Amino acid sequence: MFLTLGFKSVTMDDLANEMGISKKTIYSHFENKTKLVEESTMDMFWFISNGIDEIIALQRNPIEELYEIKRFVMMHLKNEKSSPQYQLQKYYPKIHQALKGKQFEVMQECIVDNIKRGMEMGIYRANLNVEFISRIYFSGVTSIKDNDIFPVQLFSMIQLMDDYLEYHLRGITTVKGKEILNSIINSNHS
Repeated sequence: MFLTLGFKSVTMDDLANEMGISKKTIYSHFENKTKLVEESTMDMFWFISNGIDEIIALQRNPIEELYEIKRFVMMHLKNEKSSPQYQLQKYYPKIHQALKGKQFEVMQECIVDNIKRGMEMGIYRANLNVEFISRIYFSGVTSIKDNDIFPVQLFSMIQLMDDYLEYHLRGITTVKGKEILNSIINSNHS
């Protein structure tokens, strides 16, 4: 419900009705709505992190890996129609900051590894500044979720993720990597 309707929009009454339990039962597990939002957010974060780890363990080529991760994340974040990231930042700033820190920590390791493997395979350029590229990637993924810059009325999250991933990869791939990228893009369009 938080992903579909937003953190601010969903009330404790809404949650109790949806689950068919009383608010009192919810409060027996969570001190307040803030604690519930925090637990829900971190639970989703760890679920997605573990799913990404499973994708990485498949040892696909780094370009395919990024597309598979994007597909997995989008499937579980349900296109973020209500921009929950924006609501989390606005109404629960401490939770948002903690989540962003965790996301950076996990994503940094994942992207650094992805870039290094791509360079070793010759599908990413050999002269990349790995730390810079990994951080600019994180910054971009975070920025496209900013409702002020990319309002949901103008941009769907699916299209933003597709466009951003292609933008990122076109900047770091070699000719060999661009062939793989074009193949993936063409197969996604058919």
